[in-house]
Amino acid sequence: MQNNHVPLAERLRPQSLDDFIGQKHLVGKNGVLRKMLINQKISSMIFWGQAGVGKTTLAMLIAKTLNKPFFTLSAISSGVKEVREVIEKANAQVGTILFIDEIHRFNKTQQDALLGAVERGTITLIGATTENPSFEVNSALLSRCHVYRLYPLEKDDLEQLLTNAIKFLEKESTEENVDNMQGHKKTILLKENEALLRLAGGDGRKLLNTLETSINFAIENTNKEEIVLTDELVQQAVQQKTVLYDKSGEQHYEIISAFIKSMRGSDPNATVYWLARMIEGGEDPLFIARRMIILASEDIGNANPTALALATNCFQAVSYIGYPEARIILSQTAIYLANSPKSNACYVAIEKALQVVRQTGDLPVPMHLRNAPTNLMKNEGYGKGYQYAHDYPQNFALQEYLPEKIAGMKLYEPSNNPRENEMRTRLKQLWKEKYGY
Repeated sequence: MQNNHVPLAERLRPQSLDDFIGQKHLVGKNGVLRKMLINQKISSMIFWGQAGVGKTTLAMLIAKTLNKPFFTLSAISSGVKEVREVIEKANAQVGTILFIDEIHRFNKTQQDALLGAVERGTITLIGATTENPSFEVNSALLSRCHVYRLYPLEKDDLEQLLTNAIKFLEKESTEENVDNMQGHKKTILLKENEALLRLAGGDGRKLLNTLETSINFAIENTNKEEIVLTDELVQQAVQQKTVLYDKSGEQHYEIISAFIKSMRGSDPNATVYWLARMIEGGEDPLFIARRMIILASEDIGNANPTALALATNCFQAVSYIGYPEARIILSQTAIYLANSPKSNACYVAIEKALQVVRQTGDLPVPMHLRNAPTNLMKNEGYGKGYQYAHDYPQNFALQEYLPEKIAGMKLYEPSNNPRENEMRTRLKQLWKEKYGY
């Protein structure tokens, strides 16, 4: 059930937005990209998301829908020379779209080569990245592009993709049999899908590759016309294809997850083991360092504020040093983070605050907290009654800082560790019973 060895994910690539699965916030009925295409107008953009969520496909569909000249480059194998060649061609082709896969792998010079053409509108740039563009795309280029986040495919999306793929394969099998003057076709029964969904990890391409591997495995091991896909069969098929470490595949996400959870769980031994697995597999040291910066704030926070400073310095040091010496810096930082006291209080606080903002909307700023740079604003009561904290004992004035509708709401709850217990004591001393500290 193969087509000249072209991968199933490529054979099944959507030909229109209506065939595209997932990313409803972008391509759904009210999606921003769909609206752009309806208006026949797009601007330069960067798609940010993990592998297999549709970044390349969306770029191709945009060019196809708008019927524009389309060039594609991979940042892995292309440089300034190739970029300039495309720009030269674009000067003679109005509306040229340039798609750059893994744009985060371009260095500053390579990214700067795009600036003028993007700014003049010679090309419309669509970049794709698996890394946070705030870290990996220089600010000048980033300011000229809209960034759209693509999320891992949800269970319903993956199940729809499986249904479509099975129908496609059965139809393909029928056509092959007709061409070969055979009287039978293969039918596929998806008896269980848990293993397929779990192994996919929200990656549509991974799902289709695993499905195709499993079907080929079943064909090789049975003469039956009906292929029955079970979790056990899928596991057997995948075990034959396992590699030590796939930097862009399933193990990439599973091992970084184990690494993060080991640090969060204060286990330096497991932490350094998973770190070694990534280093031995050739993982990008900056990817590891970035994840440690996030953990230092999300899982340690004010229980040990030094953790964030050390993790940030680790990122900077690793960017200067590189392998093999970077392994020592990564190890030092990872072990320090694993041994640090833990608190997710800051993470919980901002999530609560965001939820309140979404529920309550744009509440007005209390009049006493507003600036009054003009006489008119002063006459309107802006700033009236504000108490300047430094004019009071302990540099503290008891006044309300939240909008009236949510006055007195507690969003930050210190965790139970020495540093945050000190914070709790001070907050209780200052605010008395107001926030319940």
